[in-house]
Amino acid sequence: MEPGFRDSVDQMFNRAVGLMDLSPGLEEKIRVCNATYTVRFGVRLRGKIHTFTGYRSVHSEHMEPVKGGIRYSMGVDQDEVEALAALMTYKCALVEAPFGGSKGGLCVDPREWDEHELEQITRRFAYELIKRDLINPSQNVPAPDMGTGEREMAWIADQYKRMHTTDINGNACVTGKPPNAGGIAGRVEATGRGVQYALRAFFRDEEGVKKAGMSGDLDGKRVIVQGLGNVGYHAAKFLRDEDGSTIIGIIERDGALFNPEGLDVDRVREWIAKHGGIAGYSDMHHVKDGATVLEEDCDILIPAALEGVINLQNADRIKAPLIIEAANGPVTAGADQVLRERGVVMIPDMYANAGGVTVSYFEWVKNLSHIRFGRMGRRQEESRHQLIINELERLSRDKELNWELSPDFKEKYLRGAGELELVRSGLDDTMRIAYQSMADVWHGRDDVHDLRTAAYLVAIDKVAASYRAKGL
Repeated sequence: MEPGFRDSVDQMFNRAVGLMDLSPGLEEKIRVCNATYTVRFGVRLRGKIHTFTGYRSVHSEHMEPVKGGIRYSMGVDQDEVEALAALMTYKCALVEAPFGGSKGGLCVDPREWDEHELEQITRRFAYELIKRDLINPSQNVPAPDMGTGEREMAWIADQYKRMHTTDINGNACVTGKPPNAGGIAGRVEATGRGVQYALRAFFRDEEGVKKAGMSGDLDGKRVIVQGLGNVGYHAAKFLRDEDGSTIIGIIERDGALFNPEGLDVDRVREWIAKHGGIAGYSDMHHVKDGATVLEEDCDILIPAALEGVINLQNADRIKAPLIIEAANGPVTAGADQVLRERGVVMIPDMYANAGGVTVSYFEWVKNLSHIRFGRMGRRQEESRHQLIINELERLSRDKELNWELSPDFKEKYLRGAGELELVRSGLDDTMRIAYQSMADVWHGRDDVHDLRTAAYLVAIDKVAASYRAKGL
């Protein structure tokens, strides 16, 4: 019997806790979800009142504010939201973002409503949460998730500021906002960028690469991506353009594209945006039953859409030696066991998709400090670099050495770091440190055989330390 998503998270938690020395009381405190608020509200649309059901779940307040996305999907229910909130607690602890875990969801199909209707629905949902402090810069800070994006976050932030007209930090009530509404450079790409940095960190780990039966780096690796949404698209694009990987498969809800020679990610993305799916893009490469492409031979498999796509039904047929979970919970607990026994290495969701919450943290800090990163130091950095260049060129002239600095070097060296460079640098640093903390446990303990258990051990240990420090 296949466990559900919430049971999968519980099972993985139990597996890790079994290897730890926690008191039963503390273990229970970390396990349980603190609170879930269910709201049912009506909105007058198309001449009648429609009732919507939404959730905001707070898993752990060992640190505040709590952090977690809001998803719009007809599949949202209390169990899913609580499981995702638990995952957020561990994810924030693992990457050292100073937040507790939370999650929100609204039962709505965003494709069924026009933009102005969605705005009414979003603002009403936000109103219900804001008046109970379930959206607040110091208590609970949402972000985009499946079915939501910058647009919805801007509506929520505006709704908060209408209700808290004197809160100077109102912009920090939500992250993932558009850049011109208090957002941060690099937030849209953040989760996909984090997947790239996670893979780079993995390929620096010689022992881990050997455990996966692989060699070399990302150059030339064949990649299959399931879900070309925001996360899948950016991960695939960066791996192809910057690391030399080949994207051989793209799976969407209306089938898949498969080409061993490689696919043009940007063209596929444009086609999906225009036509609502990949059907008709290329009959030569189109596979009607998209799920079968998960089972094709490749080096790296990136499930970047829904939970549970790799399960007991297809786990035996997965050929990829390395799976990186860009989505939340794409591998069920049952499939996880099957794949582990076969020696497949899985880079767990808790770590792999933490790029989003890491850059959300940077955005929150930016909003609280009321200044963009790089504004104070960028030109000073450039002028110091210019001094060195001038001095080198003077030496060359005085000593008649006829040196010439390559223009490429000069341009790169002279450019001070702006917000985007600093955000990417902070994300890269975060992903490297978090990977190292997992790898140390994975390679250093005889009773830990996989990265997921290692991730849970590191994260739970940090949450436990926070509770102990609080005197609970």
